[in-house]
Amino acid sequence: MKKKSSARSPRGSYDKCFQQCKETSSDVREKKHYICKNLQNSLIAYARSTKAMLKNMLEEQQRSLDFLSNKVSELTDKVLLLNAEVSKQRMDPFPLRPVQTHGYDCTDIKDTFGPVSKTPSGTYIIQPKGTHFPFEVFCDMDYRGGGWTVIQRRIDGTVNFQRPWLDYADGFGDISGEFWLGLRKTFCILNQKNTSFMLNIALEAEDGSFAYASYNNFWLEDEKTSFIIHVGRYFGTAGDAIRGRKKEENQNAMPFSTFDVDNDGCYPSCAADNKTVSSCSISNSRSGWWFNRCGLANLNGVHRVTRGVEVSGIRWKTWTENNATVRIKSVSMKIRRSYHPYYK
Repeated sequence: MKKKSSARSPRGSYDKCFQQCKETSSDVREKKHYICKNLQNSLIAYARSTKAMLKNMLEEQQRSLDFLSNKVSELTDKVLLLNAEVSKQRMDPFPLRPVQTHGYDCTDIKDTFGPVSKTPSGTYIIQPKGTHFPFEVFCDMDYRGGGWTVIQRRIDGTVNFQRPWLDYADGFGDISGEFWLGLRKTFCILNQKNTSFMLNIALEAEDGSFAYASYNNFWLEDEKTSFIIHVGRYFGTAGDAIRGRKKEENQNAMPFSTFDVDNDGCYPSCAADNKTVSSCSISNSRSGWWFNRCGLANLNGVHRVTRGVEVSGIRWKTWTENNATVRIKSVSMKIRRSYHPYYK
């Protein structure tokens, strides 16, 4: 009789293995489901937090934009107010300030205080007869007997004379250094009743030599005519550059010109210094002067000696040495009464 085999049945092993695999697969599915659910919840929470963060960022950005917009509006309003204030100030040729004046002009100051004590050169406050506002001037009390009101001075090129019409009308620069007094103020001085003025132009060359040009009966017409210049008889050592050598160079009885207000007689163009120009101011470095096609004088050009540039600078082309035009380093324009109403 054969012995019964002790080996396990293949069927039993299979069933046991299948049962274990089934249990393992079920656990894996549950774990995967758990992980997926957690991941899904995490993604939802992340999406919500990200959405909230973006919303907060957009709200913060909008608040910043609103703040900047308000600031821009405030600055725009301030700029408009400042522009209005500047425009208002430019309507008045002189500052409105309650000050004690020293006289009508520098000649009047010298005649008033000169007999009492030596009147020094320097800054004084004047109020020309017939005007309502005082303003500062520089009085030269040493040059040729004193009493000169300085209306223009060039020394070292520190002040830019390349200016528009309003600057030349109102004046600019440092009254104790380089400056242009202003056409409006100069007109008020010259337009006083019972007075006449002479003009003196003092020139210094680069080599230190000096010359001058003087004109009696110097006066300006009003702003409606663009301050047309009038000069009388010339005398001096620098030559009569205002009238020039030829008729077409004569600047006497010409209106003032700047690069933005052109009255130079070049219509549409003219010949100057062997070239064709349409604007004497622009061809003279955008300076202002009583140009006439363009003439031989311009004391407001670029100070080329100190700046070291070869351009059309300070010009008085009738001042020559060895048949060459003298290079000018400094210049001043002064006016003084030639007839005083108190000395009839």
